[in-house]
Amino acid sequence: MAPARDRRTGFSRRRQYGVFVGYVLAIAGAVVGAALLVVSTFNPPAFAGARMGVAGLTAPVSSGLAWVVGGVAAVPEAIGTYFFVRQENVALRRERKQTRALLMRARTIAYDNRRLRSLLKVRDRIAEPVVTARLVSSSASSGRRFALLNAGRWSGVRPGMAVRGPDGLVGRVVETGPNAARVMLLTDGDSIVPIRRTRDGLPAIAVGRGDGMLDVRSVNATNVKFNAGDLFVTSGVGGLYSPGIPVARVMTAGADSVMARTFANPDTFDFAVVEPGFMPVPPPRALAPSDNSAK
Repeated sequence: MAPARDRRTGFSRRRQYGVFVGYVLAIAGAVVGAALLVVSTFNPPAFAGARMGVAGLTAPVSSGLAWVVGGVAAVPEAIGTYFFVRQENVALRRERKQTRALLMRARTIAYDNRRLRSLLKVRDRIAEPVVTARLVSSSASSGRRFALLNAGRWSGVRPGMAVRGPDGLVGRVVETGPNAARVMLLTDGDSIVPIRRTRDGLPAIAVGRGDGMLDVRSVNATNVKFNAGDLFVTSGVGGLYSPGIPVARVMTAGADSVMARTFANPDTFDFAVVEPGFMPVPPPRALAPSDNSAK
């Protein structure tokens, strides 16, 4: 068994030197401290100068150490901030998506409310509307312009009845089935509507062009001037359409015949009102017994 090593300082020259240096530094520190105490007591200006000189020497070191410590301390904070900001961004994006969906839904509801309120005003102005039905389709891209109404004979819809929307006249019923009806739109090439100008009552006719527009043509007069923006409504002539229904607005100025745009666009609303003829054709009179006997 190896003998235990003696850990006393007297047997180690290195330890002896270390202890000696420690004593020297302690004594030197005590002497310097005592000297500084004496100087600060009997000569404060000199002590202040010495203190500022030492501060000037140690300031860069202190600044460097403070920068290093601040940088090291900022690393965990930066990491935490990064993850917090990332989570917050994810939450904000989710909230923005939900808010966008709610906003779109609110806009859709507001649009539907405005449209339905306009349609209710139309119903109020009509004495006895036949039915309010949905326009389920329209041929906006073909040469002929028709729409399909989801109401037919069972609802009292008959050929020749006018169909109007919240903004104006849509067209007239041309064919009916038990629960559906075919509507000829104003822009169809076979559609002709008697109209009058709102500012002076000038009579005219609106003829469909088959391309989504109308031709407004003067009647019983020549060299009639039309201005851009002239408004035309139904005149009631012919007894099919009740007077005063908005029909079209002139797009460009001209004479005798100009192009116009309809007020009602079937692609922008869902429901329409079917109203009876302004002056409906009376039903055939039943023959009296005497008439039958005469025959």
